[in-house]
Amino acid sequence: MEFEGCSCFRQRLVLSTLSGKRVKIRNIRSKDDNPGLRDFEASFIRLLDKVTNGTRIEINQTGTVLFYQPGLLSGGSIEHECNVQRSVGYYLEALLMLAPFMKNPLRAVLTGVTNDPKDPSVDLLKITAIPLMKTFGIDGDGLELKVLKRGMAPAGGGEVLFSCPIRRSIRPMQLTEPGKIKRIRGTAFSVRVSPQMANRIVDAARSILNKFIPDIYIYTDHMKGLSSGKSPGFGLTLVAETVNGTFLGAEVVSTPQGQGEPVLPEDLGRNCAKLLLEEIYRGGCVDSTNQSLALLYMTLGQQDVSKTLLGPPSPYTIEFLRHIRDFFQIMFRIEPQNPEEDECKGGEKILMTCVGVGYSNISKTIK
Repeated sequence: MEFEGCSCFRQRLVLSTLSGKRVKIRNIRSKDDNPGLRDFEASFIRLLDKVTNGTRIEINQTGTVLFYQPGLLSGGSIEHECNVQRSVGYYLEALLMLAPFMKNPLRAVLTGVTNDPKDPSVDLLKITAIPLMKTFGIDGDGLELKVLKRGMAPAGGGEVLFSCPIRRSIRPMQLTEPGKIKRIRGTAFSVRVSPQMANRIVDAARSILNKFIPDIYIYTDHMKGLSSGKSPGFGLTLVAETVNGTFLGAEVVSTPQGQGEPVLPEDLGRNCAKLLLEEIYRGGCVDSTNQSLALLYMTLGQQDVSKTLLGPPSPYTIEFLRHIRDFFQIMFRIEPQNPEEDECKGGEKILMTCVGVGYSNISKTIK
């Protein structure tokens, strides 16, 4: 399969690995002053090479053409140093999609930037993506995501452990009732700055959220010494949990040292609370960060009908749906839901329905 340009780079390689189809990507930033693959993309390709066996990768001299022939997903224990241009979340999102289908359970230690303003942080993926994987039947003792050391942009220095059990197949799901919000949890963290910063963030966030719900607990996490990475910074991750076990998350991180305007902890706390309220307004059974993960699991599920209710799809999700159609020939039925008829008000929702391809983990041994 042939593609042009550098957009949706991860999507194409992840879906190529799962479907076993070869891809060729041409004209990667060919008109740019600095053409070709960036360092973080090369680092991503190396990570895919570590978790697979027999993958063939060819890149031309200028880095503007990539040929990728996927091998088998082998898994096992790996260590990878992520490029600091993007956070560990950039690499983790792909591993969440691939990990259940490995030959051996995956245990990955990733080092680099754990929180930055561009990508979903490790904290956000831990409180939203992991519960979503459990919903689809990927659970057990082996599923965990832990921040061993925090590392802020630009210098990084963080360390994250992700381990995931393997599954023969994914069961079809009907996620159509998000339910009402019952509690809000969060983590305010600060590294290489005063521990008081985290308390100021918590007070500002609570000043907004206390008007809506009493059950709020925001944990403060101040890491010291070696586990605090190489750059100063602070941030807040919030998650709203519903009575039906849906998790909607939002996060804000301080601007990296030496880049852009500095931000006050009070403003950051209030912004994050407002972002969470916006995410709740958008609603659905999956938050906007994990829409593509849920749609992928639905596509790869057993040959039965899966349904999920989503809020307005993000541009990333829309591209992802096009790629699923190209790689797996799966089309989703998209039905707009009228929020006025529903007792839970909010933004416009869509009901996504598909029949899974019955993807099976060929390398998992049958006991």
